[in-house]
Amino acid sequence: MPFPQPTPADATADPISRSAMLERTGLAAFHHQLEVASTMDWARALAIDPDVLLPAAVVADRQTLGRGRQGARWWQPPGSLTASVVIDARWLGQSQPQPVWSLACGVAMAEALAALEPLTTPRVRWPNDVESRGRKLAGILVETAPSGRAIFGIGVNTTGTATGAPEAIRHRVATLPDTVGRTLPRETLLVEFLPRFFELLNEIQTDASRLIARYRPLCSLTGEDVTVFRGAGKKITGRCCGIDTTGALVVDTVAGRLHLASGSLTDPAAVWRGDAQPDPQT
Repeated sequence: MPFPQPTPADATADPISRSAMLERTGLAAFHHQLEVASTMDWARALAIDPDVLLPAAVVADRQTLGRGRQGARWWQPPGSLTASVVIDARWLGQSQPQPVWSLACGVAMAEALAALEPLTTPRVRWPNDVESRGRKLAGILVETAPSGRAIFGIGVNTTGTATGAPEAIRHRVATLPDTVGRTLPRETLLVEFLPRFFELLNEIQTDASRLIARYRPLCSLTGEDVTVFRGAGKKITGRCCGIDTTGALVVDTVAGRLHLASGSLTDPAAVWRGDAQPDPQT
């Protein structure tokens, strides 16, 4: 299996104990590198290995080609949490990503952040972001591999400041130091997040109602006017009424109430695809 080659350590990255990850999170395998192009690419290589123990997580101190939905580049301050988690999608009874998968990841992360840093007042922005005070603090990307494994990409701005972000996205970014005045150790966050995440994944195999109940008070869009972009230039505008029992976004429009299982709240023209590195002066 092609594993990333070690690179010099990033002084801003806090240590993560492999034993803590295996003993306290529910992971069967944990891999850590100093720098990779993308943890999703690394996880995709793991996902095709028939001998890999699952669930597995990969963490990098720095990724140089991180990405999000719609081909967006992913910016993070150096040393922030960048991880991907691989599970067997057949464990969830589905071979293709479902809306509730992303919601489970977002709820688990929002609850973990709220438990550790209540002042972040995290909210989940459908379908895949965690916000703090209206700005993006964490992002989630869900994919499936031909091997029948699901990959959850997770990025949380646990370090740094939004002033280091490229100008085009600076106004949309939140970091923990900007929000609560301090960094959050990645190990601490993973130990809080992963058991919650696996608990929710277990539950939604048979009943997603508890996930939906936990999601609804965290939804940042309920009662807000939204525009959902659906591809091929199509967009839907209306008032968000939260989510339904499947995890679809419910929007009241002039044509009636719609249940949207997929879509984006970001105009494709506004998707950032530029340089993913921090500004050099910060």
